[in-house]
Amino acid sequence: MIKKLARAVAWSAVAVSLATVATLSTGTAHAAGDDLKLKSSAVLVMDEQTGQVLYGKNTDAVVPIASITKLMTAMVTLDAGLDMREEVEISTEEIEITRGSGAKARLPRGASLSRDDLLHLALMASDNRAAAALASSYPGGVDAFVAAMNAKARLLDMGDSRFADPTGLTPENVSSAEDLAKLVRAANDYPLIREYSTSPSHEVTINGRRVQFGNTNALVRANDWEIGLQKTGFIRAAGRCLVMYAKLATRPVVIVLLDSVGKYTRLVDAARIREWLEPGYSVPTGLVRADAVKVRAVAKKPVAKVRAPSAAPRARAQFKPSGR
Repeated sequence: MIKKLARAVAWSAVAVSLATVATLSTGTAHAAGDDLKLKSSAVLVMDEQTGQVLYGKNTDAVVPIASITKLMTAMVTLDAGLDMREEVEISTEEIEITRGSGAKARLPRGASLSRDDLLHLALMASDNRAAAALASSYPGGVDAFVAAMNAKARLLDMGDSRFADPTGLTPENVSSAEDLAKLVRAANDYPLIREYSTSPSHEVTINGRRVQFGNTNALVRANDWEIGLQKTGFIRAAGRCLVMYAKLATRPVVIVLLDSVGKYTRLVDAARIREWLEPGYSVPTGLVRADAVKVRAVAKKPVAKVRAPSAAPRARAQFKPSGR
């Protein structure tokens, strides 16, 4: 009788533990990850194979997503089946679309690049004029392109998402962490998006001169991450954002980090998630120090929650602060 009672208590404890892992109340952090101290305002970590949410915080908050938009821009471009070798000229339209962004423009008016190079630069270097050129060279122009972006969002059941431009410079491009996990999983089905978003660098010819662009995600250049797809984003209204499809502890994981303050905070958050999931990995001290130095003491804006109508330890690479 005592043995039966002990077994019952033990199975009851297991059931409670499994229930804690399997159920995640929207807008609150997963209990097992409460000690992660992630600074991003909205976070989602998902087991890609099962779709199980391993960790979540404000996952249904609808917020601006900045250049995470460019994953949708890439999918719409590739879905159209356009000639990727076709040369597209940077025109006044692209200049106007990106005017006032504050971002350094490296593609001047009159420069001509293949659609393939534009896609590469939009995904890897988050180049706004490259993304704008992909939209303006789309059949029907920018308006038709944005309509296709929203149609694709509906197809992917991204009910929290709205797109108003192809670059993410406008805060009218909004989504939730839940929706962006769907976006990442869909984008991962495109080999070019996987390849181009994770290229460390890419060189193009601009007006007869070779110009090299680098990846905006420093983790891609860290050498000790297995990243299959990624995209960074930043505008003031969105904060620093990052989405990734990465392999942690031999399993593919989708990571969504929105509204981080500080240049390196989103990278520290990603590293803390990896440390939590992968035995033997430790957050590089250089990364933590870089974040501590760069984070400014600013008042955090509240995140609106409004619905829109295992593995062996691996060697750790030395982190060198760089990138945007």
